[in-house]
Amino acid sequence: MGFVELQEGLRAQGYVASDDLAMALHLAVRLGRPLLLEGAAGVGKTEVARVLAAWRGAELIRLQCYEGLDAAQAIYEWNYQRQLLAIQAGKSEEEIFSAAYLLERPLLRAIRQELAPVLLIDEIDRADEAFEAYLLEVLSEFQITVPELGTIAAVTRPLVILTANGTRDLSDALRRRCLYAYVEYPDRRTELAILAARCPGVESALAGQIVSFVQALRREELEKAPGVAEMLDFAAALAGLGINDLTEDPVALSAALATLLKTEGDRAAVPTEVAQRLAGKAA
Repeated sequence: MGFVELQEGLRAQGYVASDDLAMALHLAVRLGRPLLLEGAAGVGKTEVARVLAAWRGAELIRLQCYEGLDAAQAIYEWNYQRQLLAIQAGKSEEEIFSAAYLLERPLLRAIRQELAPVLLIDEIDRADEAFEAYLLEVLSEFQITVPELGTIAAVTRPLVILTANGTRDLSDALRRRCLYAYVEYPDRRTELAILAARCPGVESALAGQIVSFVQALRREELEKAPGVAEMLDFAAALAGLGINDLTEDPVALSAALATLLKTEGDRAAVPTEVAQRLAGKAA
């Protein structure tokens, strides 16, 4: 699989990847290395894993990280209820600590698939630093050690995508095990291509206004800048309201801002008159 083939494959799934991102993905696939994607929330990092799995016809296995995540939720745990029943039925300790009583969590499940899946470790920077230590064996050796069973090696190597939004610094040990790409907000040309791929019914003139308006909003002093997903929601909302020009209906434009502005502070920072001004510049 070549770089161009990968980029075109993602585009066929509605994802327009920059050359830098497509090359990083290409190298991750060719070298069998995890890929760490950093960037602001909403730039499409998580979507990369979804469209890559769809294009390859592979299963997407997702581990959503959060504070307090540990091995029991991420790697494996024992089926204690079945073990208790087995003990009552007279099973030995050796029998109850066998693979039959092991519950697979995303990391263990990912390395035991016959067809290599795409493993998404989403928002790794939200997990505790201690959790990263659990990942190192998986990311470097593609194996997991279960004390009662020994080492479980990967049947096939999953393609691993990690995402981070900059919530905290990641360890050097984790970074060394990964290839790296920083995902920026798309430029105008790329965002227009994304809009055309995902919302083909939007007229080109309105599409240009939508992209200009959203990119102008990102330059405002906002708590949460609208991402690509919000831009697509905004386009869908305008289509649903029958809007063909951002300047034609200030009330509808103000209502559609619900798709772009997700905090009370941001909504107060962009009142109707500010939205109209930005729409006028975008027209």
